[in-house]
Amino acid sequence: MKKFLAEIDVMPKKEILDPQGKAVTGSMKNLGLSEIQNVRIGKHISLEIEADSAETANAKVDQACKNLLANLIMESYSFKLEEVA
Repeated sequence: MKKFLAEIDVMPKKEILDPQGKAVTGSMKNLGLSEIQNVRIGKHISLEIEADSAETANAKVDQACKNLLANLIMESYSFKLEEVA
């Protein structure tokens, strides 16, 4: 068995209102950082997985994202997978 590290980003879909992001965007203006706009707030998940191959690990992480880690109605996800020693 090999060990892999998955770094997963879950973000609200572009067409979904992001109240946290909107609040942070407004605060940027108050801090004199009006150049920063359209902030979107999501979550970052890091996990380790043991699998026979990168393909198997990739499929398992994808399944975890679809079934638990992301709400596919409102969120999209992406991840990177790397083998660790």
